[in-house]
Amino acid sequence: MTTAAYMLHERYLERYADVLLWGLKTARRGRFRKGNVILIQYDRAALRLAEILYGKILAAGMNPIQRMGLTVGMERSFFGKSGGRQLVFQPPGEKELCGNLHGRIYLHAPDLLTHLKGIDPTRIGKVLVARKPLRDILERREQEGAYGWTICTLPTAELAEQARTTPEAYAKQIIRACYLDRKDPVGKWEEIRRDATAIKKWLGGLKAAYFHIESTHCDLRITPGEQRRWAGVSGHNIPSFELFVSPDWRGAEGTYYANLPSYRSGNYIEGVKLTFHRGNAVEIHAETGEAFTVRQLAMDRGAKRIGEFSLTDRRFSRIDRFMADTLFDENFGGENGNCHIAVGASYTDTYAGDPAAMTGTLKRKLGFNDSALHWDLVNTEAKTVTAHLTTGKRVVIYENGCFRC
Repeated sequence: MTTAAYMLHERYLERYADVLLWGLKTARRGRFRKGNVILIQYDRAALRLAEILYGKILAAGMNPIQRMGLTVGMERSFFGKSGGRQLVFQPPGEKELCGNLHGRIYLHAPDLLTHLKGIDPTRIGKVLVARKPLRDILERREQEGAYGWTICTLPTAELAEQARTTPEAYAKQIIRACYLDRKDPVGKWEEIRRDATAIKKWLGGLKAAYFHIESTHCDLRITPGEQRRWAGVSGHNIPSFELFVSPDWRGAEGTYYANLPSYRSGNYIEGVKLTFHRGNAVEIHAETGEAFTVRQLAMDRGAKRIGEFSLTDRRFSRIDRFMADTLFDENFGGENGNCHIAVGASYTDTYAGDPAAMTGTLKRKLGFNDSALHWDLVNTEAKTVTAHLTTGKRVVIYENGCFRC
């Protein structure tokens, strides 16, 4: 029996699978049909949930493909022993698979979180850059409505240890956060989605020239940009309570501080502080993992720019503790809610026009950032976010962890 299966009773895994399939269906603009190809990617500890999903996808008349992720030993070998060509090697058929996928579900259940801390970050960056063309294929299919994706996390002993709690308490937080303690969790997610849609509509009607984010350690201005819409609670992440926009990266000015740690590419990073001028991070500091952070943000031209700005309303989120997992931490509710920025790639689903019409030229014109990196950095301090409208009026849109609509 796997660790995850032990910590989550079968009935919770069944409900989790139903919520993930709801997320997958909701995330895709086009309808799923019999014969569609769905990839299930999973870590070893998530095997039982993968088995349940495999059966449900078959029952829906679609074709599941399963792929287990690298073990800790395999990852260490790959990043530590690969030669230059091996680092950027793409298996035969990988592009063809991406070009024919209709859906993807990723089950995150790590055995270790800091196993690559001795690896040169430049090597990790090369792998991400080499794999970006595959991401571009999937992004294009998503824009066309032919592909959707969702992800989730299952409890492991490592996650619980890094979050400084017990495996049982960690599992209970996942159950509460994803509403798996409800007999009809999908119905609850539909309710949250309706409420979030109303807030997104209000935000989209504000005509903001820029947003000013203020907290104890943050003083940052972000320009939403032209032809933008707010997205979120779209099924892509389970759980997901955040509402976000991919801003015009060129308008970022000021300082941002991530008071929650990050576990990224087998490394632990804490206390990231970035100062932006004319859209680029011109000062990069971290209390722990600074060398790794600097090299990550040197991965490509877009890595020092903002690709996402997000806010979470604490009235939706039942997450009230640090989880050592970005999927949960970026949706932290607690006392003050949270905001996060992502340095790196933007999300073109925040484009207000037809996503299928998005081209590289249009992305550059509108200030959508492009990068092989996408790193979410979370701040849970008490904060005020003020919209400075094009009319000159100021509107507080977020305060005390809640949207003010």
